[in-house]
Formats: sequence, structure tokens, C-alpha cells
Amino acid sequence: MSKQALIVVDIQNEYFPGGKMLLEGVETAADNAAKVMAAARANGDVIVNIHHQEPDPQAPVFTAGTDGINFHPLVAPKDGEKVILKNYPNSFLKTDLHEYLQAQGVTDVVIIGAMSHMCIQATTRAASDLGYKVTVVHDACATLDLEFNGVSVPAAQVHASSMAALGFAYANCVSTDEMTQKL
Repeated sequence: MSKQALIVVDIQNEYFPGGKMLLEGVETAADNAAKVMAAARANGDVIVNIHHQEPDPQAPVFTAGTDGINFHPLVAPKDGEKVILKNYPNSFLKTDLHEYLQAQGVTDVVIIGAMSHMCIQATTRAASDLGYKVTVVHDACATLDLEFNGVSVPAAQVHASSMAALGFAYANCVSTDEMTQKL
């Protein structure tokens, strides 16, 4: 029998108005994340709350001691839920996430959060490589505009490309409605 965990990645104040790295559609993604979290809690799923902090105290973003590293109030962890501090895009790298999930008997993970092209991609790929059955709730994730080699890539395209890559080989990508109906 499978056991499911919800991994909430980096839905932190730094990405919201007033933060230093505003994501496109972050409020909608956070609203959807809150819905998925409520459904997962009601289902009795394991909830793991991940937040990023840069180890360098001079870092321009996600700096220790700033409001930017705090969880956004819409998705604040509940008492008893696991909270993991990470310093890398991959939520498994140099954290106890895998060991914690194994100790809970988790076989399936659902991933939501920020940023689609960074921490969501890295965490999803790592989860798949570790043998978990992975679902990403695409509309409970957000990202920002990027630029490469003189080409501007709008956030919607960055997000779609990220989800397409994950859906190709690493995860089942579903909407909030699909996920909450499944739970």
C-alpha cells in the first residue's frame, strides 16, 4: 500500500510583493498550494515544509534574519509538521528529507512551490531518482521571467517548459482541482 507525502517547497515571503524576487502569479500559486495542503492534511498525508536560506550572511536574497526567509502566511506549517531548512535547489541535498520520508513509509510524493525552473525541477528529479512516485501540482507552483543568451523568456513559458520537462519523464503534472479531487 502506498503512503503519500506533500512536499511544500519554498513558498516564502521573498517571492511575494515586498520581497526581493517577485514571482509571476505567486498569489494564485499560493492560494492553490493552500488548497492542496488543506486536502492533504484532511487526507492524513505526511506534510513536509521546505524553506530556503542562503548560507552566506551577505547573500542578496533569502538572507538569514530577514522576513524573506519566512513561510508565507497562506502556507505556514501547522504544529507537528516537519520543517526542513535547505541551502540548495534540491530539497534532498544535504538535508534529512529522504531519511524522514523513508521513516514515515512514504512511497509517493506530491510537490508544490517555487520556483518551477529551479527548486521544483531539482526536487522533483531527485525524488524520482530516489524511487518515489512523483506528482507535481503545476498551478500550485510559480516562477519568473528569465533571460538566456540575449533571449527573454516570459515566466509563463519558463513554467510551461519546466512542467513539460518534468511531465516527460519524472512526474505526473496535475492541476489543483485534479489533485484535491484525488485526495
